[in-house]
Amino acid sequence: MSETAKLTYGGAINAALARSLDQMPETLLFGEDVALPGGVFGVTRGLRKAYGERVFDTPISETAMLGAAVGAAIMGRRPIVEIMWADFMLVAFDQIVNQAANVRYVSEGRLSAPMTIRTQQGNAPGACAQHSQNLEALLLHVPGIRVAMPVQAQDAYDLTLSAVACDDPVVVIENRTLYAGAKAEVQIGGQIAPIGGHRLRRAGDDITVVTWGAITSSVEAAVDATGVSADVIEAVWLNPFDTEAVLASVRRTGRLLVVHEANLTGGFGAEVVARVTESGVPLKTPPKRVGAKDSRIPAAVQLAREVLPQTDEIAAALKAMTR
Repeated sequence: MSETAKLTYGGAINAALARSLDQMPETLLFGEDVALPGGVFGVTRGLRKAYGERVFDTPISETAMLGAAVGAAIMGRRPIVEIMWADFMLVAFDQIVNQAANVRYVSEGRLSAPMTIRTQQGNAPGACAQHSQNLEALLLHVPGIRVAMPVQAQDAYDLTLSAVACDDPVVVIENRTLYAGAKAEVQIGGQIAPIGGHRLRRAGDDITVVTWGAITSSVEAAVDATGVSADVIEAVWLNPFDTEAVLASVRRTGRLLVVHEANLTGGFGAEVVARVTESGVPLKTPPKRVGAKDSRIPAAVQLAREVLPQTDEIAAALKAMTR
């Protein structure tokens, strides 16, 4: 049975974690400062009190956190690990790439690693170079890892539940600038959806725009400012990626623009463009990508704006491709 609650993005994640802990007794939640302090961003507040020692703090060792999660998952638990910044996953990438992603394959399907890695990425004022990287493309290059990136509160709730229920390792990439934003109506309860799918944020006929992450709001603002009739497809799941939905849209519009906050070179946008062009869908104009410049992210807010894609840059691309 479902009901509606007004929740922030962070509150929606908290509600999904609480439901997972409540309904799946094999679930554990751990990471740096997630239990007694309630998380550095307050997302896990109250869960230690409600669920006791199934929610616990760990030493500052990402390798230990993720290694413990892999072992616990293999032995029948369903761990949820918080890695405070996506940048910090790199310290323990072996546990994700060589261990978690390989469990099902190397065991010939006898074992699985149903674990969820919650993290957050992207720029925020003063974040600096070691706390602002967008690393989804690294994860998407690894077979065996599922990747979700919710932006709206409802998706934060739904995708978190889907990730925890999945029997494969899932990385849920959140964004700290959204945690304490405005409250929205969120349907809680109800059936847990399987992984996969997209969200159509705008419907139009002249161009298909594919995007994901917090920059989705900039894409919508650019579409509204230009008046371009655009399909805006938000890829809330990057693996599995809804290629067929993108192809169906591009067959109708004949144009493709991909926008992501990650830097352009080696970004997942290139993969989206490749899938569309290799499909043979007729295109009216060459596909285009908009992303960050190939640079480290400066601490100064104005300098960071020069590196990261902005609404006016997206709007200029929309106008150039549809005129």
